[in-house]
Amino acid sequence: MNAPTTFPAAPVTDTAPLRRFVGEFAALLDENGDLDVILERGGALLARLVARDTWLPEEYARPSPERYQQYLLHCDSAERFSVVSFVWGPGQATPVHDHRVWGLVGVLRGAEKVQSFDFRDYDGALIQQGPTRDLLETEVEAIDPREGDIHRVENAYSDRVSISIHVYGANIGAVERATYRASGEERPFISGYANTTVPNIWDASRNA
Repeated sequence: MNAPTTFPAAPVTDTAPLRRFVGEFAALLDENGDLDVILERGGALLARLVARDTWLPEEYARPSPERYQQYLLHCDSAERFSVVSFVWGPGQATPVHDHRVWGLVGVLRGAEKVQSFDFRDYDGALIQQGPTRDLLETEVEAIDPREGDIHRVENAYSDRVSISIHVYGANIGAVERATYRASGEERPFISGYANTTVPNIWDASRNA
């Protein structure tokens, strides 16, 4: 009798860097409530996370041909912060939108183009604020509502996927925010998430 055919198990992604990041970011919030400190020190933590492209499970890195994907990777139990992966198919972009909470964005793969906007004084219409910025692989940018948090983001590439890791000062998928028309008119939305499960970053036995 022939032995049954066996196939090698799919490699298990080592999510330890994400687990460490979540723990360190929670400790940072426990220690300090000053936003400038959170953005500076939290930005350094995120830069260390996106410097390695080995820890993001494949199911949270999949693009969709219809639109960019926002996958929840972790949400703090008190909803003080959330971590998400944004997966951009070639040429995909957001509408002009706001956040209404602080945020940090780090590029894990590829690159993004970011254009900020502000309201024109005399009629409230949206106008571009500064030139379009390229956010490159491993770079980190802060989102500070005190300085304006309205922008549009797109994949810098027309022929490849880009992925960025975002940290927000709330459960961002449940925050009521807005997209904007050129006139400045708000259109409320709640983003939700593309996934219904989150990665199990707490089972360290696989790597023991």
